[in-house]
Amino acid sequence: MNPDLLWVLGLLAGAVTLFIIGKPRMDVVALLVLVALPLTGVLDLQQTLAGFSDANVILIAALFIIGDGLVRTGIAYRLGDWLVAKAGSSETRLLILLMLAVAGLGSVMSSTGVVAIFIPVVLGVAARLRIAPARLMMPLAFAGLISGMLTLVATPPNLVVHAELRRAGLEGFGFFDLTPIGLAVLVLGVGYMLIARRWLVRSDADGNAEPPRLTLADLAERYRLSERERRLQVRADSPLANQVLNELQLRREHGINVIAIERRQRLRTLLLMASGNTLLEPGDVLLVDIASPTIGLLGSYQVLGLEPMPLPHSYFSLHAHELGLAEVALPPESQLPGKTIQELGFRSRHKLNVVGLRRQGQALEGVLVDEKLKASDTLLVAGAWRDIHRLQGLSRDFLVLSLPAEVAEVAPAARKAPYALLSLAVMVLLMVSGLVPNVQAALIACLLMGAFRCIDLDSAYRAIHWPTLILIVGMLPFAQALQQTGGVELAVQGLVSGLGDASPRLILASLFALTAVIGLFISNTATAVLMAPVAIATAQALGVSPLPFAMTVALAASAAFMTPISSPVNTLVLGPGQYRFGDFVRIGVPFTLLVMIVSVALVPLIFPL
Repeated sequence: MNPDLLWVLGLLAGAVTLFIIGKPRMDVVALLVLVALPLTGVLDLQQTLAGFSDANVILIAALFIIGDGLVRTGIAYRLGDWLVAKAGSSETRLLILLMLAVAGLGSVMSSTGVVAIFIPVVLGVAARLRIAPARLMMPLAFAGLISGMLTLVATPPNLVVHAELRRAGLEGFGFFDLTPIGLAVLVLGVGYMLIARRWLVRSDADGNAEPPRLTLADLAERYRLSERERRLQVRADSPLANQVLNELQLRREHGINVIAIERRQRLRTLLLMASGNTLLEPGDVLLVDIASPTIGLLGSYQVLGLEPMPLPHSYFSLHAHELGLAEVALPPESQLPGKTIQELGFRSRHKLNVVGLRRQGQALEGVLVDEKLKASDTLLVAGAWRDIHRLQGLSRDFLVLSLPAEVAEVAPAARKAPYALLSLAVMVLLMVSGLVPNVQAALIACLLMGAFRCIDLDSAYRAIHWPTLILIVGMLPFAQALQQTGGVELAVQGLVSGLGDASPRLILASLFALTAVIGLFISNTATAVLMAPVAIATAQALGVSPLPFAMTVALAASAAFMTPISSPVNTLVLGPGQYRFGDFVRIGVPFTLLVMIVSVALVPLIFPL
């Protein structure tokens, strides 16, 4: 073993040790590596810093921006809404649906891109269901890696192995040749994560956590809104049709406070915030807050020509991206105590509706418009999020105590959602078709999102998770250093000479293990380039079919479950899941062994030796 290789291995061991200890931060360790590698003399400075121009690094940065564009346009949260709707309150059902959705999408597009897109979705769903993100982030990453085992085009290593088979004069793989084994691994992965998720949250994880923010549901319960929410449709013969709200005096005369209006327009339903000059139209569905649940029983709906509509959930939850709630207090210098809510003119002045009043810790009931305010009162106001934010600036008379957790899910560019979907579709089509490299496809999608104003430059730069990029850049030079010093070649030679007369299945297991271990330190594509010729040559020397050997290398190249730096997919979820290096080792190593057992058992059955 030459001295240069000893230097590289020592530096690699030191970096991994610091990763395991957790101090300093992983991106700081990566910077230390960038400083130390040129000092060994193995690589020069230009070679060490080449990772900053690596296509995969640019691709990941672009995918962060695309993911943020999907958040800003509300698509990510709508996908989260779908997951929540299908999963209900079951974390088990949610985890299963999440892994199936990610694996399915990742089978036809970049798994890194799929995971980057799903990270904000998972964070939003976890917040709504009050689940620790750590219980979902690693399943998300594992599903992304498993997607590489489902189709030929799912990941570059599959294509590398296929090309090597063709180069050797063999038939190669079909599009779905990997699918049976990949599906078995996916089922195994879902079952494994259902068990392992309990070990994904550390005992100290919540020690310094902030108390959870109130949600819209919490505020609605605190002010007893759930008992008073109704959806009422304006019938064609209603006396309210074609009338302006201010002229109807619905709140004062009937105890019906109109908060917002669902109006069908062409192929979609618009949500309009109610104001004094809002004109009601036949077919409008009014989202109202009634003074008493008995109002409907007194015949008011019939007199007003209103038809009760189903309301399976709170309409604040249904329209959380547009319709918000906020708790407002009156500061000591406020001039409002002594005035009634009617005199405040909240709807006309601030475009907000007062839907609740708490006094001495108790929510008041009945018609509140004539209630005189006291200095200790708190109000609950409802309206568009932008109007609630505007109220925060009026600190002299109002003090917005807190905004619910759903404020983080507000989509500032919601109207641009179709353009964001178009940009995403263009990227996926370009990636699947192979017309341009993946990084170009992602950059084209970024430019389209910018051109359509789905995202602006400031938010694009903020969307990039720079510590993740620095970590990847810092570890990339090890691949070239190990190749230049003969480290990889030495490991491969040891495998070939040490196998001897072992059984084919044992050789398959050894190939899988070596490929997975090499993949810890260099990219899985580079691993496939190195190991595919070895697998084919070994099979030919043994006089057996090369297909199962090549297939084993392809599967092992995607089995990068063991560390957070073995794949960009793992690195992406490291921060959002608040994981440590050892978390991936504890969960990933046993799963990799299980995948190896399944692969060695199934590959010879599908591709006879």
